[in-house]
Amino acid sequence: MEKSDLNPSKQKKKKIARLGIGTKGVVYLLIGGLTAWEAFGRGGKKTGSNGALKFVIDQPFGQILLWLVVLGLAGYVFWRMYQTFKDTEEKGNDSKGIMYRLGYFSSGIFYLFIIFNALQLLIGGGSGGNGGGKESMIQQLLAQEYGRWIVASIALIFLIRAIIQIFIAFSGKFKDKVKESGMNDKAQQLMVSSGRVGYTSRGMVVGVIAYLTVKAAITYDASKSGGTKDAFNFIQDEFGGVVLGVIALGMLAFGLFLIFKASQHKMDF
Repeated sequence: MEKSDLNPSKQKKKKIARLGIGTKGVVYLLIGGLTAWEAFGRGGKKTGSNGALKFVIDQPFGQILLWLVVLGLAGYVFWRMYQTFKDTEEKGNDSKGIMYRLGYFSSGIFYLFIIFNALQLLIGGGSGGNGGGKESMIQQLLAQEYGRWIVASIALIFLIRAIIQIFIAFSGKFKDKVKESGMNDKAQQLMVSSGRVGYTSRGMVVGVIAYLTVKAAITYDASKSGGTKDAFNFIQDEFGGVVLGVIALGMLAFGLFLIFKASQHKMDF
């Protein structure tokens, strides 16, 4: 074990990262599981992150559970910001490194909004994940002089994120990082399989969100945009329930991947 691994401060930050990544995994488990149940006619409902939060608070001891989710996601936001400004992944300050670090930053901001939605539910001001907030934001942007191009830029960011997710799924770097963790063969196989399926499904969903967002820019109609739930609706309408179910199971697999990653002490963050 390297001396740096014994640093108490570093160990504390890694624990925060594990808590955050594991909590993010739980959210994806709920998104994928609930959507798959509906797609295969087993109940459930198509949902995004806000719907997953609503599901949590509706359970017995739901408020306590949702506070735990808030705590965990706060840890994830902290870790993403720490990655951004401390460059823990050693991406550097060239254009490629800056792009990676901006990705960490945008991920942190995204989950900060999810925390905000969770807090709204906890204080009784949430709408239960109807997705209206994003539509309202797009509508306000479209009302601006150059709003159409701003919305198109947002769509481009989503598209880039979708491509990155697919690239991660099939890149050698993803598999190599799992191998370097020192886990046993079964654990490595589970990590690679669930990660590959999960990143692919996530990339497809984000790609649909990009399409819906650019459609809103072209038509000047914010109702054409949408989040994860709207992407699921689009997939079901265009390709059928079976395809939706497969992609939803992929999102569930991504949740399992994140939880497993968080539990592996040998995994390098």
